[in-house]
Formats: sequence, C-alpha cells, structure tokens
Amino acid sequence: MSLLADNVDTTVESPNAQQKPKNSSSGAATVRRWLARWWVLIPLAIMLAWAFVPALFSGHDPITGVPADKLMGPSAQHLFGTDHLGRDVFSRVVYGTRQTLLTAGLACLIGSIIGSVLGLLAGTAGRFADSVAMRLVDVILAVPAFLIALILVTATEPGPLSLGIGVGIASIAAFARLVRTEVLRVRSRDFVQAALMSGGKYFTVLRRHIIPHVIGPVLSLLAVDLGAAILAISGLGFLGFGSPPPTPEWGLLISEGRQYLSVAWWLTTLPGLVIVAAVMLMATLGRAINKTFRF
Repeated sequence: MSLLADNVDTTVESPNAQQKPKNSSSGAATVRRWLARWWVLIPLAIMLAWAFVPALFSGHDPITGVPADKLMGPSAQHLFGTDHLGRDVFSRVVYGTRQTLLTAGLACLIGSIIGSVLGLLAGTAGRFADSVAMRLVDVILAVPAFLIALILVTATEPGPLSLGIGVGIASIAAFARLVRTEVLRVRSRDFVQAALMSGGKYFTVLRRHIIPHVIGPVLSLLAVDLGAAILAISGLGFLGFGSPPPTPEWGLLISEGRQYLSVAWWLTTLPGLVIVAAVMLMATLGRAINKTFRF
C-alpha cells in the first residue's frame, strides 16, 4: 500500500505523539546515560573546539615555521614535534580540523538529504518510485565509494568543494537504503495503518507518523558517515586532491610527513592517530544515538 491517500486529515496519533512524559526519572536516566559516555563526548567537543577556536589550543603559526626547529621530536613545547620546515605539527593538526570537518560536513549534508529523499520516495510512493530509486542506488553501489569521489575530483578542479561533493554522492546509497528500510518497518505499525485507513493525507502521514521515527536511525548513520567521510577526505588529501599546500589538512599532513618516516615518525603517526580517533569516536556516537532514538 502506498501513501497516496488524499482524502481528509487524520486524527490518529503515533505512539510518540500520544505518550506524555511519565515523570522526570526517564529524562534523568537519559541524561545519566549520555554523561556516562563522557569519554566520547569530551574528545569530540575538543575536536569541535579545534575547528572553531583553534587559537585557544596552540600559539604557534601553522603556516610559517622556524627553520632552526625543524624535525624536532614531541616535547612540552611542541606536542607533536615539528616538520621539515620547522612548523609545529600539533598546530597544523588543530588548524586543519576546520578544513577537514567542513569538507566532511558538506559530504554528509549532500548524502543525507538526497539519500533520505530517495529512501522516502522508495518506501512510500509506490512500486514504480521504489523500483526507480533502488535502481539508482544499485548504480551507485556498483562503483566503490572512494572511486566515485576520485573520479569526480579528477574530472573537476581539485579542492574542498569538489572533494565534499564527490564523497557526498558516494554516500547517497547508504542513506537511501536505510531510510527505505526504516520507512517500510514503520509503515507496518498499527498506528500508521490506522492513519491510512482514516484517510490521512500523504504529507500528513509522513510528517506526523513516519519521519519522527526515521530521524533517529538517520542521525545515527549521519554520525558514522561523518567519520567515514573524514577518512575518505583524508585519503584523497593524502593523494593530493584536497587543499593545496601550505594549507593545513589532515590528509596533507600525512602526505608531507611520509618522506621523513625514517627520521621523524611523528609527522605521520600522530596526525594519523587523530584521524583514527575521530573515526572511532564518531562510530561510537552513532551507535549511542541509535540506541537512544530507536523504538
């Protein structure tokens, strides 16, 4: 059954709309569960602060170095050491966070919006829309995500914009399949069937009964996809398709340091650990969001 009924508005409420907060204990329990994940939230908050106020975390210039300090190991003065030009590596990691997160955020925005729309159409607009949307998703899945981003970046001018668009297009399929699956799951619930039988309009049923129950899994995937986008963007930046030097960017930092692995291990290892930590923290956050919002 598609959601094309357009008779009269429905008065049937979904469980979330009907249920009132029983007491403050449930809200307090939710807060306690999130506070128990301080080991995830605090590092993510620090990385977010790196993106918006990097000057608070480093007093060194990320662009201009001191030649006399080149290839110094990690110390109290230079937490991540210095590179071949005497630039503080920690400062470049901190200042490169904004560029990396902005590009990854653009990719997630493109993937989540287009993918969610395709998934909603596939799950609610009938068999023809479902077939067309899923065939489009199959085409995207037929090509590796990293290759899609690489093709688009090489076909256009390399830079953060093309990088974000390329990675975003590659992530459309994941959001479309998730939203379609969740929509089909929610549509089988009694309150949605009651809304359809009572003549609920298409957009009313979507807005009041389906979308509120799909948002949680989408937010969960969004967190995981942000980590995957960071990894993909860093990989493409490593290959030279990201921001041009001397702009600090996580993938570029590793690319610059690979020439000095034998004498300066910190140039690649420490920025690489930051990337790994960001990806793992985002995956953990996504799992926590899914547990909180899934019904």
